[in-house]
This record gives sequence, C-alpha cells and structure tokens, in this order.
Amino acid sequence: MKYCNQCGGTIQSIIPNGDTTLRFMCTVCEFIHYENPKIVVGTVPVHNNEVLLCLRAIEPRRNFWTLPAGFLENGESLAAGAIRESQEEALFTPSLGPILAIIDVVHADQVHIFFRAGLTDDNFGPGVESLDVKMFPLDDIPWEAMAFKTGKIALKAQIEKEKNDFEPIYKTIE
Repeated sequence: MKYCNQCGGTIQSIIPNGDTTLRFMCTVCEFIHYENPKIVVGTVPVHNNEVLLCLRAIEPRRNFWTLPAGFLENGESLAAGAIRESQEEALFTPSLGPILAIIDVVHADQVHIFFRAGLTDDNFGPGVESLDVKMFPLDDIPWEAMAFKTGKIALKAQIEKEKNDFEPIYKTIE
C-alpha cells in the first residue's frame, strides 16, 4: 500500500499511539488502514450418509476435491455467504444446519466457518469454479485428494457428529 484511500496521501508503516502493532497509516490525514483476517464460509452438504464435494477448476489446488466454500462478501451474513458459495460451486441451495467447524488459519490471515447442510434432492452440478461435483460416502472420502486441511477438519467434524453428540469444532492452524 502506497497511498491513502481517504485523502491520497502517502502511507507509512508505523505503530500508532496507543497500539502495539505495525499499521499502515497516512502521513497526511493519519487514517489507519487496518488489515484484518478474511472470512471463508462453506457447507458440509450431507444426504443419506454421503457428502457432496467439488473438484476445483481454479488455483490454488486445481483438480483437488473441496467442500463448497469461499470468501464472505461485505454486507453478507455468514449463512447467506455459505448458501451463495454452494450455489456458485455446486448449483444447489442447501438447507443450513448449525455451525460445524470454526478454524483459525493464522498463517493465511483467514477464519474458515463451515455449516452442516442438507441436500433436498440430487439436483446439483459443477459451477464455474468446479470441474465436477460428486457425492462420496462418509466412509470413502478421498482424503489424499482433498484440497485444504480446513475441509478435512470440517469433514471429520461431520463424521464425529454422526457418531456422537454434536459439538462444534474450533481449531487453530498456525
């Protein structure tokens, strides 16, 4: 960042008075440009003991399986974002259940939130970010071909949910 989006002044990386962290601050209007974690929302769509996975058509991790998920948009609730991502990636509208997993992805400055979701029918397909969409039995998930560790954590939470009383998972990945 070189210029302030408030006044056009130059930006300097400093620790503002009363703060403890380096921030981008305008040298003219002193506006502080905070950088905060991005939120990723998604679903774990389950029907008849099977889960819907999407084969990624985009980088990173093209040709690997993932849950329908993506970045939350400004002005969007967590639930609305999870539904939108399911519609975009797998062409279905989920019936959302409770939050299944919250994962801090510290190294990427992200927080991933997954909802348990139901499918009302088998009317789904690959959206523009997916090469394929397929149902997998919960005991036959392609673990080695999964794109992201957070998806694995959410899937394991779903499997545990099927076996035990439901407790949302909270994890941190450094």
